[in-house]
Amino acid sequence: MKDTLQIGDHILANKFIYGVKLPYFNITIIPYKKPQRGDIVIFKFPQDPKKDFIKRTIGIQGDIIEIRNKEVYVNKKRLEHDYAIYTDLHIIPESMQPRDNLGPVTVPENSLFVMGDNRDHSYDSRFWGFVDLKDVKGKAFIIYWSWDSDNFGVRWNRIGKILR
Repeated sequence: MKDTLQIGDHILANKFIYGVKLPYFNITIIPYKKPQRGDIVIFKFPQDPKKDFIKRTIGIQGDIIEIRNKEVYVNKKRLEHDYAIYTDLHIIPESMQPRDNLGPVTVPENSLFVMGDNRDHSYDSRFWGFVDLKDVKGKAFIIYWSWDSDNFGVRWNRIGKILR
């Protein structure tokens, strides 16, 4: 998620925005709303549910996602966003891996397609598939503390930053 999030950023998340869940059972008892495209969500990592991951929602149920030469399309419309970062000039063919070319794939019911903002260095839905809505824990919304361990100091300019 670099540069949106940095190593050492501590964030607050709204755990109730997508509904109230019963602890331990992971059942939503009071649904409120579902994640929207662009939301930064925290979820149980599908390949290891003991770990939490944080990524940006690109597609919601029913959306058709396609990536062609690093350009992301949702329902045949090119995503225009300023948060995506590409640092590798090379384009990898889909036959080798899905980083730069994928799909089209349709997001199943009660699922999300998520990607990291640092697109060339993100392990996300392009590689391991969709996120089940029941595994979404909340929406990240603000950085409340940021520590730069390389320079042994506080990143004061990041504290209080609203995540968009």
